[in-house]
Amino acid sequence: MERLKGNEMINKISKTIEASCSIDNDLFKSYNVKRGLRNEDHTGVIVGLTKVGDVVGYERGENGKLTPIPGRLIYRGISLEDIVKGAQKDDRLGFEEVVYLILSGNLPNKEELKEFSDIMSCTMDLNPKIVMHILDLVGKDIMNYLSRCVLELYTFDENPDDTTPENLIKQSVNLIATFPTIVAYAHNALRHDQGRSLHIRHPQPNLSLAENFLYMMKGHHYTPLDVKILDLALMVHADHGGGNNSTFTVRVTSSTGTDTYSAIAAGIGSLKGPLHGGANLKVIDMMKTIKNNVKDWTSVEEIDNYLRKILNKEAYDHTGLIYGIGHAIYTISDPRTVLLKEMAKDLAIEKGREAEFNFYSLLEERAIYNFMEMKGKNVNKQVCANVDFYSGFVYDMIGLPQEIYTPLFAMARIVGWSAHRIEELNFKQKRIIRPAYKNAAEIRKYTTLEERE
Repeated sequence: MERLKGNEMINKISKTIEASCSIDNDLFKSYNVKRGLRNEDHTGVIVGLTKVGDVVGYERGENGKLTPIPGRLIYRGISLEDIVKGAQKDDRLGFEEVVYLILSGNLPNKEELKEFSDIMSCTMDLNPKIVMHILDLVGKDIMNYLSRCVLELYTFDENPDDTTPENLIKQSVNLIATFPTIVAYAHNALRHDQGRSLHIRHPQPNLSLAENFLYMMKGHHYTPLDVKILDLALMVHADHGGGNNSTFTVRVTSSTGTDTYSAIAAGIGSLKGPLHGGANLKVIDMMKTIKNNVKDWTSVEEIDNYLRKILNKEAYDHTGLIYGIGHAIYTISDPRTVLLKEMAKDLAIEKGREAEFNFYSLLEERAIYNFMEMKGKNVNKQVCANVDFYSGFVYDMIGLPQEIYTPLFAMARIVGWSAHRIEELNFKQKRIIRPAYKNAAEIRKYTTLEERE
């Protein structure tokens, strides 16, 4: 009975939200509030400086006009494309090199890369107590498992609140190396909770981070190309400048002086959101619907008809969005998409899914065309396929389950989070990040309890 009364009160309060939390959109313009920290031309409001990474999708002319250009993603002043192509030319994996570059600011030489890769590989194993804790966890989302385990790592750190450069690097390397192990074990625990067999495979000291993850997830059931494209996926997701939501979240919390584990856990919470790290799951779900409604995967006419229904809010989830198309910064192209798509084609051929890859490629082309035809004038911006358009398809071809797609994102982005946290704490003049909010509520007179109806 008491619970029923409580539910009635909750329902009563919830009905007040529409009035108490609704703000007229015109007020944002009248007060010149940059909602979402976005300018009128959709560019981000500059709120900080960084040397870690840069995301470029346009050039600004002398007259202030923005000109779309092919997208560029830059790590420590070096083009991601050049880093990827350099590793591919040497026929080697590149994620450990990216980690070293982003953390240190410099490319490693052969000896440094070998030593650093060995350190990363040997650090992947978890404290047995944490392993048992993961196996005891009950939940439905691995991102929550990951967040709880990160917070627990605080208790195993001898100097968790030490923010000296040496300790910050130590904590960062430990987190980067153990994220794949936590995710793999959490997935196995989740499967076991669903009544399946429990498989715990310990990371091997002679394997790369990417290959170790596949081994812990799948045993020896993976190919060299699987390893290469997963390594590439980790490389392209490692950082995306300081303005993406999860990295900004880490910087905001770090500016308070809090510990590494609390700041990273906050970043995980941000990345979990469907508008951020969970976006590739929306692409996968949308593609399932499109495949069921487009009978001929080579028909431009049939594809266009269904895409126009989606854009007109007549199909799929009726939001008018084509998931995986469009980006806040990239205009003509997303460099991560370009790199991932190149290798995805080879993987599709290996897996016998070339027709499906061709369908994705044609759909990408037609989605951009139809979006620009129907909505281009309203958004006043060129759009392209973002990395989420192909990443889920790649993971599926590797044989990885959907519940680890967003955790995979976290496994890569922890690199950028760590570097941005270190940079935030290394500012000579420390200052807590505290933006202002304009109060839009009317001033009201207080009434006594007896006067209220």
